[in-house]
Amino acid sequence: MRRWLAAWSIAAILAVAAAAARAADDPLKICLDEERPPLSVHHKGKPGSGFDVLLAQAIADRLRRPLTIQWFESKLDEDSSPQLEANALLSDGRCSLVGGYALTTDSLVKPGMKTARLPDFAGATRDDRRRRVALGVLAPSQPYVYSPMTVVLGPKARGRKIGDIGDLAGLRLVIESGSLGDAILMTFGKGRLIDDITHLVPGRDDLLGALARGDYDATLIDLGRLDAHRAAHPDTAITASGYYYPIGANRGYVGLASDPALTDAVNKALTGLAAEGKIAEFGRQAGLTYLPPREPAILGDVWMKIIQR
Repeated sequence: MRRWLAAWSIAAILAVAAAAARAADDPLKICLDEERPPLSVHHKGKPGSGFDVLLAQAIADRLRRPLTIQWFESKLDEDSSPQLEANALLSDGRCSLVGGYALTTDSLVKPGMKTARLPDFAGATRDDRRRRVALGVLAPSQPYVYSPMTVVLGPKARGRKIGDIGDLAGLRLVIESGSLGDAILMTFGKGRLIDDITHLVPGRDDLLGALARGDYDATLIDLGRLDAHRAAHPDTAITASGYYYPIGANRGYVGLASDPALTDAVNKALTGLAAEGKIAEFGRQAGLTYLPPREPAILGDVWMKIIQR
């Protein structure tokens, strides 16, 4: 009997060890946008780079799993959105986590449609681009970085003190139509700034280029976009005002609610990395103006908050 128990114990230990070894060999697959500097960038034939790449590797190391990055390209149309694209990638098994995800209540609600198309991703076939994927339910990790909107100044407004949106009065403002910055500027003070605003077409007009040339005096954009511009144009004439709009979103990972164990493991890794100051260091290495997460962890109805202000 004792021999049987001993043999059973050894077999159980070996089984656990084998399971652990298989888990260690199972790659941690993380989806990242290939064109979102300084968070994540990937060009064909070159290794990926950016804050989210550094963080993803650190998370994988903490979990003792090799890292595999699934690069994708986000292209919005009437049948898609960042939320649906992320859900489709996860639900199709392309990855277990999507990084750099804006944590808002709207981005985490159960999708209103049952299926969605996949965004273009590395290795996609013609059939992948045509088919639709049955969607799951998203579950967020804890946040790891705060992404606010910031006022950026052109050369003629350099040194202008900006403590509130109202301080932009009298400046030549430029913004991309339909953007979050557009909503903020157009609704401020019941339309007080409308006559000062020029609208550009997103993806067609060069917003920051026009600002740097002195065609306009100020704009309101995501802080990460300013970081990316300064990295690409070290001698740019535009400057940061230092003002952050008080309504901003944290970013974190998002996975499927059907895998809570992974979310828990990632949260533990994030907590440890943050306590050691490594997440902030990854930001510095990537040229990101790193701001730690803020409450609320998940932003509520951003459009209502803007209108109410």
